[in-house]
Amino acid sequence: MCINCDGLTRRGLMSLIGASAVAAGLPAAANAAPAVTPDAALARLKAGNQKFITAPQLCEADMAGQRASVAKGQSPWAVILTCADSRVSPELIFGGVGLGELFVARNAGNMADTATMGTIEYGIEHLHAPLVVVLGHQNCGAVAAACEVATKGTKLPGSIGPMVDAIVPAAKAVKGKPGDFIDNAVRENARLTAAKISTQSKIARELVHEGKVKVVYARYDLNSGVVEFLS
Repeated sequence: MCINCDGLTRRGLMSLIGASAVAAGLPAAANAAPAVTPDAALARLKAGNQKFITAPQLCEADMAGQRASVAKGQSPWAVILTCADSRVSPELIFGGVGLGELFVARNAGNMADTATMGTIEYGIEHLHAPLVVVLGHQNCGAVAAACEVATKGTKLPGSIGPMVDAIVPAAKAVKGKPGDFIDNAVRENARLTAAKISTQSKIARELVHEGKVKVVYARYDLNSGVVEFLS
């Protein structure tokens, strides 16, 4: 059984209530306060990842019912910024999370560029998600490329070059430090991105200051399935 099976009926009911409000001309459910606190959302992700590690088989979810319940509105309880890597699927690694629960932004290297920053701001300001997780991962190709740029001056083709350039500061920051260079850079890149969200986004900065939102960073291990929360 996955983490959200027991709560599926309740969440479905709340979403249907929100859909009814829209049909009646009332404010959408997305404008309501978040149903969980930042710390509760974080605990939920940690419990889900533990479920993924110890019992990776997912429950037989009523996907048709879930789809219908969230079709007219969403109330995600966490925003996840992670890599586009095909081996990293937040909905799975956090325990089989259902439709409408995670607001996910993905790009190579889990970077907070303008479009991604706007996506995160929409998730926390309009949808009222109380938690943002920047999730790096083991053996990230984009970070490995940034490490090559930092050490060898490698030139990358097309738009890949500017994309990777944004990760180079993380690689340079950990260059020569003990441990695996690429893995250190993965962690530093996630840390810097989380800091950027918390400080450079006015919306995020204010919500964090008010205690309504928490921004954390983490690393996903491809071999073990463990998500290590680093902040």
